[in-house]
Amino acid sequence: MQTELAPEFCGTDEGREAEAILRKCVHCGFCTATCPTYQLLGDELDGPRGRIYLIKQVLEGKEPTRSTQLHLDRCLTCRNCESTCPSGVQYGHLVDIGRKIVDEKVPRPAMESATRWLLKEGLPSPLFAPAMKLGQAVRGLLPDALKAKVPARQEAGAWPTATHARKVLMLAGCVQPAMMPNINTATARVLDAAGIQAVVAKEAGCCGAVKFHLNDQEGGKAQMRANIDAWWPMVERNEVEAIVMNASGCGVTVREYGHILQHDAAYAAKAARISQLTRDLSELLPDLVPALKARVRAPEGVLAYHPPCTLQHGQKLRGGVETHLRALGFDVRVAMNESHLCCGSAGTYSVLQPELAYPLRDRKLGHLRQLQPSVIASANIGCITHLQSGSQETPVRHWVELLDAALAAA
Repeated sequence: MQTELAPEFCGTDEGREAEAILRKCVHCGFCTATCPTYQLLGDELDGPRGRIYLIKQVLEGKEPTRSTQLHLDRCLTCRNCESTCPSGVQYGHLVDIGRKIVDEKVPRPAMESATRWLLKEGLPSPLFAPAMKLGQAVRGLLPDALKAKVPARQEAGAWPTATHARKVLMLAGCVQPAMMPNINTATARVLDAAGIQAVVAKEAGCCGAVKFHLNDQEGGKAQMRANIDAWWPMVERNEVEAIVMNASGCGVTVREYGHILQHDAAYAAKAARISQLTRDLSELLPDLVPALKARVRAPEGVLAYHPPCTLQHGQKLRGGVETHLRALGFDVRVAMNESHLCCGSAGTYSVLQPELAYPLRDRKLGHLRQLQPSVIASANIGCITHLQSGSQETPVRHWVELLDAALAAA
């Protein structure tokens, strides 16, 4: 797809990157078949191909409108289209560029701007934890819409105290410690059982995805730089073998630090190194299975697994969780229909686009319920919280919590 950039974008980093991505696009339309919003709405402009044309028009100088902004907002950034695209179009990078440009040109309504500001400033804030604690204390009194965003209080359990020669850095995350603290402690306990020590750098916080994808890209980059600074001393001294992510949404973002900060002279090389070291927790399973197999007592019943988009499309990691948990004795099954489609969580999407997020959630749960599971598992706190809000009858957990419980039951 050829494009002639408007003068304001010629010679800019964004312009050059967008032009290179657009050049790969052949307008075949394969992406529309796997786009969740196109499946729901049937509108070409609510699919990747249509959004690519909207971004192309803006880059060529056409003035964007509120309608342009809405169509880009409706994208989940699930990257399912990237898995389908035969030309390797990096749609996720292109839509980040397009949203940034459009938001600079199209003002948002006051209430919408306020909501987005509260999300990008509130979720990574130190005030989030006490606010969540208060919400959990009065959870029974909350209206259903708010109650769905406040999971029941969870005990974290003990963090292991043993030291090991093998060490990995682990990102605690911004909302996970307050919403579902057991995910992090379960991760540390499972790694400990396999002779690997999980280390958390206290200065590291939000991965930067929340601000970056709400078009505060500079704010997101500042958080990325802060994390690199927190991790760098241990990385530079080769004290850790990997930076492990147990939230696949954070994982796909940290893996892209090198790309996002490639033009930052002070951080480009460090960011590339951080991305190179980043591993999803599931990528450690080949090491964990031999060490844990004799010590696991897998529960009875079907474990229905939902692979997050950030894992299977963003990080291109498919099948690892199911394969290795089966090797440990779990009866893991994946939905027979639409296992590739997004559940509708997508970071802050379920707050900003509930009219699309909840039908996608219910569609996903419908396929998972056909497996008659005793538990539903995933690998990202956003997916887990979103699915749990529609699944009162079946618990939704992170797979590492189930593995931790199976070790404790042996």
